[in-house]
Amino acid sequence: MVTAVAQERLVEVEADETVVVDRAAVGEEKTFWPYHPDQVLLMAPVLQEWIPEGDLAHFVSDLVESGTLDLSAIYDSYEEERGYPPYDPRLMVKLLVYGYASGVMSSRKLERATYRDVAVRMLCADQHPDYRSIARFRKRHLDALGELFAQALRLCKQAKLVGLGSLALDGTKLRANASRHKAMSYERMVTKEAAGGRDHRAASERRRAPARGRAG
Repeated sequence: MVTAVAQERLVEVEADETVVVDRAAVGEEKTFWPYHPDQVLLMAPVLQEWIPEGDLAHFVSDLVESGTLDLSAIYDSYEEERGYPPYDPRLMVKLLVYGYASGVMSSRKLERATYRDVAVRMLCADQHPDYRSIARFRKRHLDALGELFAQALRLCKQAKLVGLGSLALDGTKLRANASRHKAMSYERMVTKEAAGGRDHRAASERRRAPARGRAG
């Protein structure tokens, strides 16, 4: 029995001797989906199986491997057997065509894509040409690549894998809130600059003239 004060009177209250049992944390009993960050994954040994059917990457690969895109001009440019083996032209053409069709044209971005983009890793057979090699290949075979790009994009459009459009620059002149006396054409700017140069030289001569007179 314990004694408590209630409304200024002594009231006897029975003590609750119930033992409070500690409950286990919910997280210890909850079932979560298995998560093992360090688990070794058995990836598909065939890289083509990483990408779903109908993807643009498969289409670009088929264009090159089937011979639809003629790479003879690129192969013919390699006349010497000596030197460090370059990357296979098929790999480089696939990388560049897929990059251009996807809007990625920077050599550095293409290099990063060989590590981060699964489709690009498939096209490159998990090889990773550096941006210098990509830039040199593009510069060396620029003429041949130009025709290959145009041919590949036409075929991609026919397969409805990419959209092609026209970009037009309009020369329309609009009225603006500016003084027409301050607006100048290129010819007027050249004339104004030449006149300003003559005025500057004349002012410099006038400033130097008194000094020469005092010196004499």
